Amino acid sequence: MDIPETDSEDEMAPGWEERCTADGFVFYAHHATQTTQWQHPRTNKKKKVTGELPYGWERQITEEGKVFFVDHVNHKTTYTDPRLAFAEEETRSLGDLRQRFDSSTTGVQVLHGRDLTGRVAVVTGGNAGIGFETVRSLAYHGCTVVMACRDVARGESAVARIHTQRPHAALHVLQLDLASLISVKNFAHAFSLQFGRCDILILNAGVFGLPHAHTSDGFEVMFQVNHLSHFYLCLLLQPLLAKSAPARVIFVSCEAHRFASLDVDSLREEVLSPSPRSPFSSTTSYCNTKLCNVLCALEMQRRFGDQGINSYAVHPGNAVASGLARHWWGYRLLFSLVQPFTKTLQQACASSVFCAASNDLARYGGVYVNNCVPCMPSAQAMDSVLGHRLWVVSLKMIEGVLGQRAFNLCIGSSGK
Repeated sequence: MDIPETDSEDEMAPGWEERCTADGFVFYAHHATQTTQWQHPRTNKKKKVTGELPYGWERQITEEGKVFFVDHVNHKTTYTDPRLAFAEEETRSLGDLRQRFDSSTTGVQVLHGRDLTGRVAVVTGGNAGIGFETVRSLAYHGCTVVMACRDVARGESAVARIHTQRPHAALHVLQLDLASLISVKNFAHAFSLQFGRCDILILNAGVFGLPHAHTSDGFEVMFQVNHLSHFYLCLLLQPLLAKSAPARVIFVSCEAHRFASLDVDSLREEVLSPSPRSPFSSTTSYCNTKLCNVLCALEMQRRFGDQGINSYAVHPGNAVASGLARHWWGYRLLFSLVQPFTKTLQQACASSVFCAASNDLARYGGVYVNNCVPCMPSAQAMDSVLGHRLWVVSLKMIEGVLGQRAFNLCIGSSGK
């Protein structure tokens, strides 16, 4: 077997140079033979430069008409298009995507060279843990980010922390209590009026390890916070997402969805949200909500994909020290013991950031992502009949509390 001269598929043999045409097509020049070709000399694949310049870069033209690029951050100039470093390979299917990142990649690394200026993102639970690092990664690269937080004061404190390093980061805090459907509706209304667009919606907030308890709306807490309120928020913002297309919705699920107990025959309100008199397992309930996240992401893709809204579900990592285990000392102890062997918070947010902004995924929705790599979810998660049934039952539960006024927002009609 031939051993490659380098461990990088993109590295070329001596004598080759990568260049770019004015309309973004990459070609390769061989100096010795003075020939050019469109295919990469090592991978034999074509590439194209697309999208915005990296953050802080500007394209300028000399008096003689020659194009050059200015890096305002590092105070450098070059005649080479900096986007060449991030040129995208042509792909025919999701399986053609080359793995660029892995479990050690951080959210900031995923966005290296990207400029998200002009995009508006919502991150639920963005004031702490994985959500905070998600917000920080996006804001560092020019994105306007709205933290949807139950505690506004903690949200403002999180904004202040980021501003110490990025004083001009575009950050906002709006109140959102996922244990209240009215709060979800109020948030969607306030956000829509204030921002008028939504390019990225990251449904990050969640709870775990709670005893059997119910919200003021009458639903089991983990079910409403982890699934039902996020589902409701998606429907309320769907017209805004379609208006902002291409847009992306990211559900933060986890591998625990593979241990859920839901199926087509058992999926009903009493199973999703057990009453105070019903048997209850906190672990099973959590796994079921995580399956709901994946089912909802795939069903959203089926319903809204043709409107330019791509939906994804992600696994952030195992036993990450994100504060998720704060509700019971046993889980806190377990998470602290395994912390040296798990991801950091910046690594844990990478898959969410990857789905939110990766050009590689722009053409593909309805994907489950682990370690920044598309992979197969459970068979239950891919069951379209189960996904449809969850959608219908969830709608019925919301309308059972709020009635017909549930979707009366002045931002267009919801695609129920």
